[in-house]
Amino acid sequence: MYTTVLSEIYKTQLNPTISFLHEPAMKRYSLSLDISEIFKPLIVDSLILSLINNRSINKNHFEFIEDKICFLNEKGKKIFIKAYEDRLVKTIKHRKLNRQTSYRYLIRLEGYKLIKHFIGDQVYKPLKAWW
Repeated sequence: MYTTVLSEIYKTQLNPTISFLHEPAMKRYSLSLDISEIFKPLIVDSLILSLINNRSINKNHFEFIEDKICFLNEKGKKIFIKAYEDRLVKTIKHRKLNRQTSYRYLIRLEGYKLIKHFIGDQVYKPLKAWW
């Protein structure tokens, strides 16, 4: 999620090391952490629940290291990454733009909204899911 957000930030004029919620640092892209907070519930959390509920990922897709510690195995990682990439290209009708917009582009739009806020064009309002 963080690298996806960072790649979309790079397509704007924003400096990814300057943030608001997370501690800014020169070698840490904390703006991507900030923007990711908006999209984690919409993309990642819902994706995980969907994969589990649809039984696309199950107990066999995990490696158990110790009690209470587990990681996705290679097959599980492939399933998750494929589903994640599919989710990013999935489109929804944007209310203000009045056209189909991918989840990936919604991330970039957050960056554009921040820029408009900084130059005084409009007050920043974070994305609120309407679907």
